[in-house]
Amino acid sequence: MSSVEEGDLVARVEGAAGIIRLNRPKAINAVTLEMFRDIEKALDRFEADPAVAVILLEGAGERGLCAGGDIRALWESSKVNGDLGKILWREEYILNARIKKFPKPYVAFMDGIVMGGGVGLSAHARHRVVTDRTKLAMPEVGLGFFPDVGGTYLLSRSPGEIGTFFGLTGQTMNGPDAIHAKFADWVVPAVKLPELREALTEVRPGSTAADVSKLIRDFATGETAGPVAAKEPAIDALFGFDRMEDIFAALKRDGSDFALATLKTLNEKSPRGMVVTLKLLRLARTASSLEECLVREYRAANEVFRSDDFREGVRAAVIDKDRNPSWSPPRIEDVTPKMLAPYFAEIGADELKFN
Repeated sequence: MSSVEEGDLVARVEGAAGIIRLNRPKAINAVTLEMFRDIEKALDRFEADPAVAVILLEGAGERGLCAGGDIRALWESSKVNGDLGKILWREEYILNARIKKFPKPYVAFMDGIVMGGGVGLSAHARHRVVTDRTKLAMPEVGLGFFPDVGGTYLLSRSPGEIGTFFGLTGQTMNGPDAIHAKFADWVVPAVKLPELREALTEVRPGSTAADVSKLIRDFATGETAGPVAAKEPAIDALFGFDRMEDIFAALKRDGSDFALATLKTLNEKSPRGMVVTLKLLRLARTASSLEECLVREYRAANEVFRSDDFREGVRAAVIDKDRNPSWSPPRIEDVTPKMLAPYFAEIGADELKFN
C-alpha cells in the first residue's frame, strides 16, 4: 500500500484501487480549491499507474460524501470583489468534465449527504452508488445561485420535468429517486459498502467498466424509483413551461397539497436565481455535451459571484442563519431581460476552455 495524505484530501492506492477520500468530516467534507487541485493530482497519478484498475471516491465520517463547496470562502471573496469564484469554478468545472471522461472505471460512493460540489465529483462518474442513507440535493437557488458543476446537464437529462422540479425547489432525493433522476446507478445498502469497497480493491488491472458494473450489481437492491418518481405525472404538468410565471400560475391553479407546498418552497427562493436556472435548464436540453453546459454555467456563475443575491443568500443560510433573505428583485415579475442578459453573455478571454 502506498499512501499520500494532502491536507484535507487523502489519496492512496489500496490493492488495485486508487482511493480518493474527502477528509473534512466536521464540515461534511465541503470541498476547497486546494482539495480540487489535490484530486487533479491524484487522478494524474492513478491514470498513469498500470496497477490501479479502478478509482473510488468516498467521504470521511458518517454524515455524507460532501455537503458542497466552501461557500463561506466564496462569500468572503465576493464581498471584497475578489477572484476566488472565477478561479475555483474554472478548476472545478474542468475537473467535473475530466471525471466524466476518465479512462479507468471511476466509482463514487454517494452515501449520506451529497450536495453541490459533491454532486459534481460523483454524479459524472461512470459508476454511481447511492445508499439507504443518501440525501442528494442541488439547493443552490436558495443561495441566489443555480445548480452548477454540470447540474444543468444532469437535471436536463432527468425524465420529464423531474429535473426542473429538483433544480428549482432544491428538494432532496433519496437513493432510488437519484437513480430515477439519472444522478446514480445503483442502491447499495450502507452496511454493505465496506464489503463492496474491499471487492473493488481486488479488481484485476485491465478490468472494464462492464466488469466493475457487474461487481457492483451483485451488492445492489435493484430499486430504481422513490417517492418523487410517483409524483412525476403531476410534476410534468406543473413544470412543463419555459417561464417561471407560468410555473407559478400552474401551481396556483392546481391548488393540491403538493402544488401549494411546492409553491411555498419556490416563494423562499431567489427570483433571479429561479429565472436563470430555468433558462439554463432549457438551453441544456439541446446541449451536445457536458462541456457545452459547463461553459454556459461558468459565464452565469461569474455573474452570480458579483450579485447581491448570492451574498444575501449565503448570509441568510450560512453566515447569520436567519433563513430570511432579502432578494433583489423580490418578485419573479421584476426579473427583466436586461438583468438576465449578463448571465448568458460571452466573456471573451475568460471563457472556460478544456484541454
